[in-house]
Amino acid sequence: MNDLEARALLDKDRQYVWHPFTQMKDYAERDHVLVDKAEGVFLYDAAGNRYYDTVSSWWVNLHGHGHPRLRQAVARQMERVDHVMFSGFTHQPGIELAEKLVQLTPAGLDKVFYSDNGSTAVEVALKLSFQYWHQSGAPAKTRFAFVSGGYHGDTIGAVSVGGVDEYHSLFRPLMFAAHAVPSPDVRAFTGFGADAEAAMLSHCVSAVRQLFESSAHELAALIVEPMIQAAGGMVMYPAAYLQELRALCTQFGVHLIADEVAVGFGRTGRMFGCEHAGIAPDFMCLSKGLTAGMLPLSATLCTKAVYDAFYDDYATQKMFTHGHSFTGNPIAAAVALESLAIFEDERVMDRVAAASGHLRDTVQRLAAYDGVAHIRSLGMVAAFDLLRSRKDGLRFDPAERIGFRAYKEGLREGLVLRPLGDTLYFWLPLITTPEQIDDIVDRTERVLQRLYA
Repeated sequence: MNDLEARALLDKDRQYVWHPFTQMKDYAERDHVLVDKAEGVFLYDAAGNRYYDTVSSWWVNLHGHGHPRLRQAVARQMERVDHVMFSGFTHQPGIELAEKLVQLTPAGLDKVFYSDNGSTAVEVALKLSFQYWHQSGAPAKTRFAFVSGGYHGDTIGAVSVGGVDEYHSLFRPLMFAAHAVPSPDVRAFTGFGADAEAAMLSHCVSAVRQLFESSAHELAALIVEPMIQAAGGMVMYPAAYLQELRALCTQFGVHLIADEVAVGFGRTGRMFGCEHAGIAPDFMCLSKGLTAGMLPLSATLCTKAVYDAFYDDYATQKMFTHGHSFTGNPIAAAVALESLAIFEDERVMDRVAAASGHLRDTVQRLAAYDGVAHIRSLGMVAAFDLLRSRKDGLRFDPAERIGFRAYKEGLREGLVLRPLGDTLYFWLPLITTPEQIDDIVDRTERVLQRLYA
């Protein structure tokens, strides 16, 4: 692509396109990065500049861009069936993918309902739980609980169980009422010193117990992001919290919905976040990495007990009247199957174990900067907060937009450092090597040097 072609496209972008999660006025005089090519862990813009895709293109890319096996899977499936409705019809990729997902996910998740993105996977779980209780003799169980700081998508149902005010508060008049429980964010308990994690667990678990004791009769489900609250600031918490949630949900008869849209498929060092705690939820929501970031597809898995509440004669009208035009798209399903085959054939999780340990150790180098606080990592995810001074606990004024400044400096260093407020993070493709991790952290250090000069 030559300079004139690129300039023409960028001018049209400014004229016609409205980008997500973007204050478009920021780009009145500034161009979006025009990506011309993607390969492996890198993005290349129209001018030939190379960037590490350190956020996996919004947490979706697993095996690197342009993996030949995934491209071939698309081509093979295009020769057979491109798309067909999934009501009254079925197809081989959709069937085989459902079988594989049931085999891979925690025991007891026996049925797969397809949709097309993470928000809809969550909407499906919410509606299934609601209808289950309506058809199981507990019609009063119509409310939901969520964890503060949680993020489950942008459709109205998903927003209603979201706990990030920055994204959700404006739409409160449109949302249904739901109960919030405290975020398991150990950063709020630093005053307890070495006992911060224990204090956090005691406080957060007690709050859930108190809610269930007073309101379990009206609660259909509690939704949680296993191990990492991603969009809420990369909050990483101990597996014991998940274990306690599972026990309380079982004790009080409340469904547990595990939103693994972001953390599923190897991100946390395990195939699924729930595996760290050894628990099985009643519902599991999957998307993003399901197709290794290549095509839109999502799945909501549930137990046979849930499925059985809908299985009846047509006259009872107990079926689940919900669907999407692209439910179970065969091309997307074929890519997802090939991605799962890559996990096995290329021993991806063994590679992740080595790389994630290197990431955990290497990112600690950033602690040398007084403005870097709360360095944390799990699997192929690492995060840290930017403060004016860690020693004094001074935060930046939001008007300074330190995260956005870091993003712009990151681009100069060939890094995609997309901030969450004042939090910077790496959400690395699973193919990222230890050598590439070293380079990414080196470049990040240069960004910090300029920010704190």
